[in-house]
Order: sequence, then structure tokens, then C-alpha cells
Amino acid sequence: MLVLSLYAHYQVLTMYLDFGRVRAKDKAYTRVLLRESFRQDGKVRHRTIANLSKCSEQEIAAIKLALKHKHDLESLTGSEAAASAYTLRQGASAGAVVVLAGLAQQLGIADALGHDRQGKLALWQVIARVIDQGSRLSAVRLATTHACCDLLGLDVFNEDHLYANLAWLSENQRAIESRLFHATWPAGGPPLYLYDVTSSYLEGQHNALGAFGYNRDGKRGKKQIVIGLLCDRDGTPLAIEVFAGNTLDPKTLGRQIAKVAAQFGGGQVTFVGDRGMIKSPQIAELAQAGFHYITAITKPQIQSLLKTGVLQMELFDQPLAEVFEQDTRYVLRRNPRRAGEMQFTRQSKLDALATRVEQANQYLAGHPRAKVATALKSLHRQIAKLKLASWVDVGQAQGRREVELQLDEQAHAEEAKLDGCYVLKTDLRAEQADKHTVHARYKDLALVEQAFRTSKTVELEMRPIHVRLESSTRGHALVVMLAYRLVRELARRWFDLDLTVGEGIRQLATLCVTEIIADGQVRCGSVPEPRPEVAQLIALSGVKMPALIQPRKANVATKKKLPTRRVKRSK
Repeated sequence: MLVLSLYAHYQVLTMYLDFGRVRAKDKAYTRVLLRESFRQDGKVRHRTIANLSKCSEQEIAAIKLALKHKHDLESLTGSEAAASAYTLRQGASAGAVVVLAGLAQQLGIADALGHDRQGKLALWQVIARVIDQGSRLSAVRLATTHACCDLLGLDVFNEDHLYANLAWLSENQRAIESRLFHATWPAGGPPLYLYDVTSSYLEGQHNALGAFGYNRDGKRGKKQIVIGLLCDRDGTPLAIEVFAGNTLDPKTLGRQIAKVAAQFGGGQVTFVGDRGMIKSPQIAELAQAGFHYITAITKPQIQSLLKTGVLQMELFDQPLAEVFEQDTRYVLRRNPRRAGEMQFTRQSKLDALATRVEQANQYLAGHPRAKVATALKSLHRQIAKLKLASWVDVGQAQGRREVELQLDEQAHAEEAKLDGCYVLKTDLRAEQADKHTVHARYKDLALVEQAFRTSKTVELEMRPIHVRLESSTRGHALVVMLAYRLVRELARRWFDLDLTVGEGIRQLATLCVTEIIADGQVRCGSVPEPRPEVAQLIALSGVKMPALIQPRKANVATKKKLPTRRVKRSK
């Protein structure tokens, strides 16, 4: 089978068959190699692509004929004799699988998964997730139209094998993440880790980790799981972990501290997490492990520090200020854009409430038997819902059967004084990281949020999750994380192109193998020259497209079939 490899830049001159005689133990053997000559650094060199010695004479003849007519394959059908001897037929899609498999090899994902059957099945699940987001059943159907078996060296499999492979991924996740970590950071771990959590809703009620909790997806009535993602300073995912759906964010951090200390080698490490992640107990855990932290504090905490005099409001007028308190540093900033957004939101809420008051007065005027107390009760519920109770109230107008707004301007000013203000907290000393570095590293948490957006909705569609077993859920999350690394790298390499990664993958999928059929059997698969748009995608991806793909006799099929009779929907 042809091996997909990555070559340095060179200019291919020609591809040819090299015949030779080899003697061993007084016997002579015919040796046939598929080779190519190319120019590199001004010299003509040769490279062996595949050993075809075990191919039959008919197969060798078919390959030789295909190479002879590689620029004009239609000429093979130019005569009736040729047409009867050889037939050309469109084969499976190869472009997307070749590029994604080559990229997985470059990033160390293929080696981290391993090259046995389970590792190859896992790699196909990762590639299938990038090509088309769906279930294990859809991944099998996808394999029938893409040359995954030919390129990855897989034999027959169905959806049950892929579900079992999810369990294998869960069992071997620690080893896979460790190998991938050392491939990403061969000289030692990063000095800084970004960590955040999200939730993903479930379909059904029987997932082993499913529970009701704070639902970030806005899916009321659905159970969820909590997912923690650990990234390096560049936002590259290093590890993913799934927790029960009712797990609080801070409770997930301890597992990451232990993982970095024991699995990734520890060292002088700083954890970056948001204000809901790193609290006093977690700070104590980090200190015990010898790690540092960067986080933010809540608005009540800021107000408390202002009252005690540790912070002053004047500091927020500076571009970036810092305050030292014993072993703790506070970095302060006011974001004018965010302040404007908060003021606009507050005014929009007040305008909406004023409209409700006007509607209530119109109703009271048109319904003499309506009670003012009832209108006030409804408006108080609306004020609580809009979270305006600290400075807005409603009451009955004196001497009139109407409702009027009551604003506390002093309370309003107190509410608005911290608009756009935030305070970062860290135990890093000034010589370890200045205030600008601390501020920049906290903003890097946006990279983790981007990973969640891409993984959950944009390209990979982790949700909704249909699997039930705990092992399947963890394996599914790991597949999505590895697929995100491929998508992220393609987005970087295709940055200057006016297309999304999904659009690029669909264009690559149009590049199909041309099968050469002799005596009713597929003898060889030739990859035609891609059109310019696809050739550009391949070139920028940094993966070399093979000229020939040796077909494998692998009959991939699903156990579950579509119904023979389907309901015809009325238009």
C-alpha cells in the first residue's frame, strides 16, 4: 500500500517503473519499483514510492499503461481493443482524507493514536468529524464514499466497531494526551495553561454523566454534561475532560492541577481561569502544587476592596494600573467600549419598562374596574426580571389612578460607576510578569472560548450528544478535541483564502480517484491532476498528494439499513 508522506519542496520530473533482477539463495527474483525522479537543489534525484513486486503481470501492465498515458487517460479508450482491456471509472473521494491524514501526521495526532487497528479507527473518526459532523452510523456511511480504507489501511468495520473504539479512546485517553503533549512541546511543557469549562446538552435522559445544572446552551428541560478544556498559551488544546452535568466550575480545576503536575511534568506553571473558576480553595490547591494563577475578581469583591481602601476609583482612569497587597497583585482597567455597552443595555431596559408602564396606564384608563395594585405587582415582577430593583421602582401617582416610574439617581450613579471596570488578581511577582503581560494572558482565555464555539457549533457540532455510556461520552469529546486541532491548523494555513474550513474541505472532497479496471477487477487507483482551486488548497495545507492509491478489498457497510419503504411527505 502506498504510504502517505510529506516531502520537501521539489519539482517532479517523471514517474516510472524500475525493473530489476535480484538473486537470493541461488534463485532469481524480479523486482518492480514505482519510482519518481525530481530536481532538488539543482540536482536530479530519485525516490522509491512503492514496491510493486507482489503485483501480478496484469496489474503491472495496467500501471505501466496508466503512467504512459497519464496526461491523456482518455486515450486508453481510443480503440475498441483498449476499451475492452481497460476501463476507467470514477472511484472514491480522496482529497479530503489525504489532506487531513497528512495534517494529522504532521501534528503528531496519528502517532499519538497509534498505528494499530484501534488507532486507525480513531483517526478515521477524527477525520470524519471534520468532513461531515454526524453519528458513528454516518461515519461508516462516509467511509463508503471516501478512500479511508485505502489510505489509512483499514479493513471491514461498522458502527459497532466505532462505538467500541470510543470506549478504547476513553481507556487510553491519558496515554494519547501524553504522547500528543510531548509531540506539541518536545522541549518541555508551556509556562502557562489556559483552562475553562462549558456545558453541552444531551438528547434523552439516559446518559451516565447527564444531570441538570447551569445550562449555557439555553436548552431548558435537557440534561447536560460539563466539559473542561486545558490549552497551552497559544490556545492549542492539550487535554479534555468530561464531568457530570451538575459539577460546579471550580470543582473541575483540581483534576487539571493533578494532570499538569503528574502527567505533563509540572514546573513553573501559571493557570489562567475566569472569576468563576479560580477561587480561594483553588488558589490554595495551586500554591500547594507550586503553581501560580491569573484570574479576575467579582464586582462585590471590587466594591469590598474599594471600601477598605485597597483600591481607589481614580486608578480606573489610568490605561492600566496595578496595586500590591502582600503576596497578591491587582491589575485594574476600565474598558470604555464595555462601559458604553452596559450603559446602553441599562437604558434599553429602562425604556422597555417605561413602555410597560404606559401600557398599564392605558389599560387602567380603559378598564375602570381594573386594580392599580394588580398592575404594580406585574411591574415589580418585570423590574426584578430586568435586574433594575437597585435604582428603579414603580408606585401609584398621587391623586391619580395611574402608575409612575420612580428613579433613584444616586443609586443609579452608584450602579454605573463600575461600568466597564474589571480587576485581575495574580500571585506572580512583578519580575516574573509585568502588568501588561498579566493582562494579555488573561485576555488569552478568549482562545479557549473560541475552541468551545468551534467544537460545539461552528465546524464540529459536538452537540447534541446522543451516546449514553460514560466511556462513549468521554471518547466522543476526545474525538472532537482532536478534530478541532485539525480545523484550527487548516484555518491558520488557509487564512489568506476567502473561504471557511468547511468550504475548503468540501472542495477537497471533489477530488476523486480514477480507477483502472482490467479483466473486471480494479487494478489501480490514479489520482488525477486537481483543478487550480483544489491544487491551491492542497499546496497550502503542506501535504503531498500521491499519484497512485493501491485499492484494498474492504467492504465497509452499516448494520442498520434505511427502511425499504419511506413515508412520502406531502408538499
